Amino acid sequence: MPGVGPRSAERIALWMVQSRRDQPEQISEAIANTRQAVHPCKLCGFFAVEELCEICRDTSRPRDVLCIVEQATDILPLERTSAFRGRYHALGGRISPLDHVAPEDLRIRELLDRVEIEKFAEIIFALAADVEGEATTNYLVDLLKDKPLTLTRIAHGLPAGGGLESADELTLYQALTGRTKL
Repeated sequence: MPGVGPRSAERIALWMVQSRRDQPEQISEAIANTRQAVHPCKLCGFFAVEELCEICRDTSRPRDVLCIVEQATDILPLERTSAFRGRYHALGGRISPLDHVAPEDLRIRELLDRVEIEKFAEIIFALAADVEGEATTNYLVDLLKDKPLTLTRIAHGLPAGGGLESADELTLYQALTGRTKL
């Protein structure tokens, strides 16, 4: 499991084997139920238990600003900042020829469809500041540059090679509020 080192894994395994109560079975059931109930939002790709996630269903959010992220998990740290209240679109990755990830493997077609239907005024790119993130941003900017909207990116206060999941809330807040026009 991600984030669980060898010592922690050993302690968890020993606890499960030695437990006399039904907690391990309850945990197992909860994990299985979560895997069945949670799926990607049909619109943005975030986590949902219904067809649309809570963010996409929230009518109080501005509908004219879209923030593009690589993964659904990138939405979580951005939401914790409370600096952005618009809509999101998770691509499901980034262009990476070395890893055999092409534009067709990402949710780019869905993004272009949303841009046509939802008529955003601004699109904010919140992708990693590494080679693949920059390549993906540049690819999308090229596809969207003739659309009647403003293209911006979050400020580069994030460390090079770092992702959104490892940045603290203050850094993300400053990156969002200090974004620049492309």
